[in-house]
Order: sequence, then C-alpha cells, then structure tokens
Amino acid sequence: MKRLWVSSLTEEAIREGFAALKDQSEYQHLYEAGMMRAIGDWLLGMNATRAYTIRYARGTGKDRQVLSVGRVQTPTLALVVKRQAEIENFVPKTYWELKTNYRDTLFSAQIPVEEGEYAITTEEQGRALVDSIKDEPFTITSVEKKKGLEYAPKLYDLTSLQVDCNKKHSFSAEKTLQLIQSLYEKRVTTYPRVDTTYLSEDIYPKVPATLAGLKDYFPQVTPLLGLKADGKKGAGSLPKSKKIFDNKKVTDHHAIIPTGQRPEALTADEKKVFDLVALHFIAAFYPECEVSNTTVLAKAGEMDFKVTGREVLKPGWRAVFGKEEPDTQDNQESSDSQDSNKSLPAFTKGESGPHEPVLKEKTTTPPKYYTEATLLRAMETAGKTVEDEELRDVMKENGIGRPSTRAAIIEKLYQRKYIQKQGKSLRATETGVNLIHTIISPLLKSAELTGLWEKKLREIERGEYKASDFLTELKEMTSGVVRDVKTNKAGMLCPVCRQGLIIRGNTRYGCSRWREGCTYAEPF
Repeated sequence: MKRLWVSSLTEEAIREGFAALKDQSEYQHLYEAGMMRAIGDWLLGMNATRAYTIRYARGTGKDRQVLSVGRVQTPTLALVVKRQAEIENFVPKTYWELKTNYRDTLFSAQIPVEEGEYAITTEEQGRALVDSIKDEPFTITSVEKKKGLEYAPKLYDLTSLQVDCNKKHSFSAEKTLQLIQSLYEKRVTTYPRVDTTYLSEDIYPKVPATLAGLKDYFPQVTPLLGLKADGKKGAGSLPKSKKIFDNKKVTDHHAIIPTGQRPEALTADEKKVFDLVALHFIAAFYPECEVSNTTVLAKAGEMDFKVTGREVLKPGWRAVFGKEEPDTQDNQESSDSQDSNKSLPAFTKGESGPHEPVLKEKTTTPPKYYTEATLLRAMETAGKTVEDEELRDVMKENGIGRPSTRAAIIEKLYQRKYIQKQGKSLRATETGVNLIHTIISPLLKSAELTGLWEKKLREIERGEYKASDFLTELKEMTSGVVRDVKTNKAGMLCPVCRQGLIIRGNTRYGCSRWREGCTYAEPF
C-alpha cells in the first residue's frame, strides 16, 4: 500500500505527491502512536470518569452528575483552577522604588537584594535614602553601547497562530482552527495542524514563486522579487537560514505558510488570519533588525543608578509590519521593560549635574488569569511559563495534547461548564473547582506528568519506544487510578462521631468535625 503525503492542496503539490508516493511501512510508527493515543484517551477517560462519577457524583438516575475526567482535559482544567486559587489567595505587598530624574531620564537605584525580596520595604527607609543623595551631584560613570540583531519572528505553527489571533483579533482557538482549515481547503495556505515553526529544505527553491504569488496583495514583497534561491549569501540571493529551514526540526508537516495561490473570495476573518501567515512568511526573508542597546551607569553619593535604552538602527524585517509590530513574548511587557526600549540622550562618561530623586510606592500584583492565548502556551509547555521561542520549541516535546486537539479540549471545558469566559479571562466554575479538588490522582491533574506521557507517544512516532510497552504502562496506570478512587475514604461518614465526613489531609484522613472535638485520624 502507498500513501499520498502533501502539505498543501495546490495542483502542483498534489502532482508532486502522487509522483513520490510513500510506502505504508514508512508510517507504521506514526500509526502506532496515533492508535496508542486513541486507546489511551479512551481507556483512561472511560475508567476514570466512571470511577469518579460512581464514587463522588451527586444526584441519582438521570439526574446524576457526570464527572468527566480526561488525559488532557483534566490537567488543562487544573491549570486554570490553580491559577485562580493563586489569584484569590494572593496577598499584596507594598514596597518602594528609588529613582532619580537626570536630564529628563529616569535612572533606577541599584540596591543589592536577595531574590524575591524588595530593597525598600518602608517609606521611612526610602525617605532616608532620598535625603542621603538629594544634595549630592549625579555623575555618569559608564556609557556602554552594543550593537545587536533582532531576528524576524518564527513562522507559524498552529498554536502560535491561535495565540496571535486571540491577542490581535480575540478569536477563540476553535475559531482560528476553523479559519485556517478553510484557508487550507481554499488552497491559499499549507496544512495547518502542525507543531513546527520550520520548513524542510526542499521548500527553499519554491520560495521565489510563492513570494511572487503575493506581490499583488502585499507591497512588502517587492524588495524580495527577483532574488534567486541559490543558497548563496549577499545581494541577489534569497536568505537560507537554519532559523527557517531545518529538516531535523520538521515533523510530519512543515510550518504554516502561504502556497502562492491567489487569495480570492476570503471572508473578512479569513483575510485577518491569512495576513498574519503571509506577513510572517515575508518577514522571514527580510534582513535582521539592527539595534543599538545602551547601558548607562551613574552614581549619587554612595548610591548606584542605572538606565538602559534601545535604538533601532535599521528596521529590517520590522518594516514588513509597519506600526503594528508582532508580539515577541506572550506576557505583556511591564512599564519598566517598555522604558528600556526607548532611546536615550547622548550621555558622556564623567559628566555631572543636579538631579531630582523620586520615591515611588508600588504594590505587588497577582498573576493574571489565563486567556485562551496564555492557556494554549501553558498546554504547549506543560504548564511552565516560557517566553523564549527557542526554549519553547524544546518544551513542546513535553506539552500536553496536540496542536490539532488543544482548541477542542478548551471547547469541551466550556461545554461541560468547567470554565467560563469573562472578557478575555478564563475562570473556573464552582463545578470545575470541585472536580479538581475531588480528584486525588496526581497523574490526572499534573500537566507535567501528562506531558511526559505525551513525550512517550512521540517517541513511539520515531520508533524509539515500543507501543506494547506503552500499552502495558497505560493499563497499570489506569488500574492505579481506579484503585485509588476505590480505596479513598474521603467523603464517607466518620466512623467515630457518625456526624462528620471523612476528609483527606496531607498524610492522613481526619473528620470534618475535628474543630468540634472528633478524634478520628487514620494514616493513608
């Protein structure tokens, strides 16, 4: 048996696919991984859902509540519940920052502190520091400039496209998937359900033709027209970088890119998605953005101060996006980091003059509620906050779910009323919170543990792990989950006072009426 394997539905791609049909045996490991994923989701989900529903669900008969538990669904819900608890239990702290204004530039005091601590914890302490330096001259001790390069944002995989569409257009993950699927079926973008941001090297010779197909819609293509895909460096040649073309980092399909076909008859929302994909593709072949990073150190009395700035020397790929620059990280930048991107006046080492110290009162803020964009990133990196693109690529190996299924998982959480949306924020409902608190198995709630399981499935894809071993491990895991539910005494009537309910502590069971004097205690 032969397989047709294509990444786009253009006539050229389909002809090439039929001319190079693949033998079925080449995809045996991929088949086994898909089969184990389906069996795993069914076996664990069915048994865990039944066990928890029978043991803990309220109601009887048709009115009995179903406690739906799933391999990916439950740790995703646990992420939302955990973040919500962190926000609700957050206790704000007040601290002060010492800055000083010199030549219309705010310098920050450099006071050594332990990690997680704040240098100025009382207003009196801050005022004393202000008094100690306000009459002292402000002297520039160092001016250091370093030129650097900023690389264009990576091409899109499905998750990063869903993240950007949620941020820029408030599209849900499911809606973005529907739109990019429609663009694929209209033959204007390549296969969308991908988890790589790289292209295979055989795409490189086709890039000039793809760019030419975009020239009537994006004037930014003009400087790239006529460049040859000859792999050489310098004028007249199309760049070929390992940041774009890397066969080792391409999985079943390559990154989402335009096909070069005319994007006709697109809806308004489809055009928004297509524009993102096309502009990222165009920007990938522009020169790097050249910047100058400046660090200025100064002193007032015994206090050290510092300010940083950044100046764009040559916009390079940033010219493709104009004023609407792409996000370079998932979290919103703080005002301090935004200030560091501003250009600075020309300071000279040794210059000195008067300054105006400023004491700013600050309050710590809780973490932000998840949005669909940040929840998708958390699923991709097994619950870890990762802003660096390179590190995020490494973490994908341990992510929970697949790019093609994450949107559906979030939709299930909505449908089952485990989470709800308030503005862009995702909030766990009382039902969702209670479910997570009821589940005792760490495997079912841990994004990291579930991510490690997903890693084994990917090892099966590569032939590095046996499907039979995974199935054995899966059966043992499922048996353990059910056994834990059956032996867990939480929720049962207290055998001592016969009034309270058994509750589960960290090391032992106790009674909910322990404050009233019930002495029941039993180790696990």
